[in-house]
Amino acid sequence: MAAAVRLLNSDPTVPLEAIAAEAGLSRRSVYGHFATRDDLVREVTLRGAARIGAAVVVQPGSSDPVVQLAALGARLWSEVEHVRVMAQLTVRGPLMHAVGEALAPLRAYVRETVRRGVIEGRMRPDIDVDTLAHLVEGAALSVLDEATTRDLGRDEGHRLVMLAVLAVIGLSWREADDLIARNPELALPALPTLEPVDHEATA
Repeated sequence: MAAAVRLLNSDPTVPLEAIAAEAGLSRRSVYGHFATRDDLVREVTLRGAARIGAAVVVQPGSSDPVVQLAALGARLWSEVEHVRVMAQLTVRGPLMHAVGEALAPLRAYVRETVRRGVIEGRMRPDIDVDTLAHLVEGAALSVLDEATTRDLGRDEGHRLVMLAVLAVIGLSWREADDLIARNPELALPALPTLEPVDHEATA
């Protein structure tokens, strides 16, 4: 599975033989787990969708629905920015309908957050809640499309996904910049660092 993700993220048309070789397996060994290449791609896609959907789990933070949507966008970016092509294939590819169930909690969270934002006067009221929630999702996906096309840096993508979401719900670019600057939870998280290995201790 890990080999498939690595290669599919570089080339969605990569043949099964290359995936098997990357995993150190024979093609026959792979067929022992998946009847066809399509079955393997489907499994990789559904697992990716489940991971994206799991990003809806909200960490303790602001109760402001505007900040919550921006934070969700940032969390989603941190989940997919290293596998951009695979993420794009998951949400826009031929299996997009199959992954709908895995993404349902995420979409429900976005809709409920938008609904609260409109009721509280924090988001634009001139667009139907369901439509606005759909536009929020589209704004986040547009950044993923741009990231795949232009190879956006990690920090630029993190900022752009929040700005895109905040613009859709009615904030000006100045208001969005100010919101991001005032909320530490919207800062780009540091990459995990690997502890140096003590070879003498492990010998």
